[in-house]
Amino acid sequence: MAAINAYRMDGLGNDFIIIDRRKNYIELSKDKIIELGNRANIGFDQIIFIEKKEENSYPITIYNSDGGEVSACGNGARCVAYLLSEDLSTKKIQIKTNNRLLNAKIVGDFQVELEMGKPLFGFEEIPLSNKIDPRNVILNINNQKFSEGFCVNVGNPHIIFFSKDYLKHDLKVIGPKIENHNLFPEKINVTFADVIDKKNIKVNVWERGAGLTKACGTAACATAVASFSKNLTERKVQIAFDQGSLKVEYNNDNNIFMTGPVSKINEINISKE
Repeated sequence: MAAINAYRMDGLGNDFIIIDRRKNYIELSKDKIIELGNRANIGFDQIIFIEKKEENSYPITIYNSDGGEVSACGNGARCVAYLLSEDLSTKKIQIKTNNRLLNAKIVGDFQVELEMGKPLFGFEEIPLSNKIDPRNVILNINNQKFSEGFCVNVGNPHIIFFSKDYLKHDLKVIGPKIENHNLFPEKINVTFADVIDKKNIKVNVWERGAGLTKACGTAACATAVASFSKNLTERKVQIAFDQGSLKVEYNNDNNIFMTGPVSKINEINISKE
């Protein structure tokens, strides 16, 4: 049976299948992506295709496990950068998504820094369906009021709620309700965050199109931006997930830098059938 050569990697448990299309174009249907993304099969949060080099950058195409294409995946981009750095014997890689150029740098053993660019705060940039204050969003879900939601786009849309009871809500129940709320025309990623101190935050994340996730790089970036904007933390913070932390710096030029670990590169074969 014909097979596709691919790579499995993860960043803090946020896992990916990476397929290199620089030399040979390989296409998978939406149904096939959904089939492969099922945890009873290979299973992944996102599948990422590396495209042919354009000038000095390497475009990537990203699909969630529900088969929907997305614009950003911070941990996935870090994994791709590490894979390419090993293949090309270089410490610096520029990755191109469909809306951003991301500069990656290998800064240690399995440690990758990714420059994410600047956050977008306008209601139409996130986007929201109503012209409201993105920094103070109120939602009524299952007869519960969720207030002071902070919305921001860091390559994809996020809403963050800060609470000491950040694990109180069952994200498998609440997550999809918020993700698919009519306020969010492109759906949204959902984070509940607990600010431990000025330099540390714990988070629980529901990722649009992928569900409850062990880690999410763009959620870490969005949470860091939101917490600084609300004067809850400094510009440099550690965002803690179950399997470790990401370091996020929201610098004085309002650029976001995310640094954290990636796994070893595991080669796998995927059936075309």
